[in-house]
Amino acid sequence: MSDLLIRKATLVDINQIQEIGKTTFAETFLENNSVENMNSYLEKSFNLEKLTTEITNPNSQFYLALLKDETIGYLKVNFGLAQTEIKDSKALEIERIYILKAYYGKKIGQQLFEKAIEIAQKEDFDYLWLGVWEENPRAIQFYTKNGFSVFDKHIFKIGDDKQTDFLMKKMLKV
Repeated sequence: MSDLLIRKATLVDINQIQEIGKTTFAETFLENNSVENMNSYLEKSFNLEKLTTEITNPNSQFYLALLKDETIGYLKVNFGLAQTEIKDSKALEIERIYILKAYYGKKIGQQLFEKAIEIAQKEDFDYLWLGVWEENPRAIQFYTKNGFSVFDKHIFKIGDDKQTDFLMKKMLKV
């Protein structure tokens, strides 16, 4: 989409980040989780206090995807100690690429992914990594197509339900 604007988010954008985060997570995962577990996760992960901490963390960056001034998705990347699992100074974590379901198939995710690559290359990172739910074939296929491969697993909790995420990596340097 040529009229897509990707811009760095600030604390002023917190309400859009919260709304997109809750909406896209529920759109993607509600059918496979109980309402109670989903509500618990959404409240814990997307409350304003937690988002404020994330947005103001100097080792995290958010980028909004805007289409005609409407926020339709966002990218969150982490480096250094902000990384959720691996704390490698040579790595960039893609923690979230969230896009509203109505915009699937329009290459928004690809453009946000390319923004993450651009950041990683600019900062001279050796590789990117991320976690993706083992039962999310659409995301796994997207990341595999973009050069990621599975290197490990970890547990991801939604409410009281323990689920398995694949940890995937893409090398930028050999």
